Amino acid sequence: MKIERYAAIDIGSNAVRVLISNVVTTENHPPKFMKSSMVRVPIRLGEDSFTVGEISKRNEKRMIKAMKAFKHIMRINNVKSYMACATSALREANNGEEIVANIKSKTGINIQVIDGKREAEIIAATNIFKSINKNRTFLYIDVGGGSTEFSVLVKGERVVSKSFKVGTVRMINNMVSDKVWEEIQAWIEKHTQEYSKLALLGSGGNINKLFKIAGIKEGRPLSFIKLNSLYNELVQLDYNERILQFELNPDRSDVIIPATQIYLKALQWSGCSEIYVPKIGLSDGMIKVLYQENN
Repeated sequence: MKIERYAAIDIGSNAVRVLISNVVTTENHPPKFMKSSMVRVPIRLGEDSFTVGEISKRNEKRMIKAMKAFKHIMRINNVKSYMACATSALREANNGEEIVANIKSKTGINIQVIDGKREAEIIAATNIFKSINKNRTFLYIDVGGGSTEFSVLVKGERVVSKSFKVGTVRMINNMVSDKVWEEIQAWIEKHTQEYSKLALLGSGGNINKLFKIAGIKEGRPLSFIKLNSLYNELVQLDYNERILQFELNPDRSDVIIPATQIYLKALQWSGCSEIYVPKIGLSDGMIKVLYQENN
C-alpha cells in the first residue's frame, strides 16, 4: 500500500480554502481519494474586486497571512505536492497580478489564475458520476461568488459550456443586470431543448449546504419543490436568524439566498424538476490533477 498526501488551495470570490487529501494506492486497484482535512477562511475578495476593481490592502494582508498558514499546514501534513488556483475575483482585479507576485515573494506559494474553462476542466477530473447515472443527460452548474459555469453533459462528456458573470457576491452587491439574466435564459433554453430527460447537476458550497439542510439521502436528487420551499423559508428569516436556525457560517448566511435563486432559475429555464448534488468541487479536481501529474 502506498499513501501520498496532496493539497489544493482554492482562492474564490467568497472564501479561501485548503484541502488536504490522502491518495491510497494498492496493486491492481484504482487509487482511493480520501479527504483528510479542510481549512476555510472567509476572505471575501469579490467584494473588493467587483465593486471597486481591486483587492484592498487589508484583504491582501489577510491573504498573505492565510497563505503562510496554509504553507505550515502543508508542511505539518508532509504534503507531496500542491496546486493553488484563483478564480474570477483575482482574475478581474486590477492589482491581481501584483498580489499574486507579492504572495509568491512572501510565502513561496505559486498561484495560478484560471478562467472558467480551465475551472470546468479541473472539476471534470473528479469522478462526478460515481453516485449518479452516467448515461443520463445533465445541465451542470457550478455557482461561485463571481461567476457561474454552465455545461451540458451527455454520457459523461461536456458537449457545450459557458461561463457567465453571475455569482453570489456580485448578486448581493446588485451587480447583475437583467440583460445578463436574459442571456443565461437564452443559452440554457437553446442548449437544453433537444433533451427530454434532463436533470441538473450542482456543485459549490451553497448547494451542498442546501442539500444537507433538506436531509436528502446521498445519491438522491433534490426536487424543485423542496428547493423552492427551502428558499421561501430562508428569505423569511434575517441574516442572524439564518445563522442560528440553519447553522450557517456568517459568510454563508447572505450568499445562500442568491445561490438558491440561480439554481431555481436554471431549473425553470431548463424544464428540469430535480437537481443532483455529488459533493464535488474545484478542490477535489485539483487533487486528482495533482495525482495524475505526479503518477
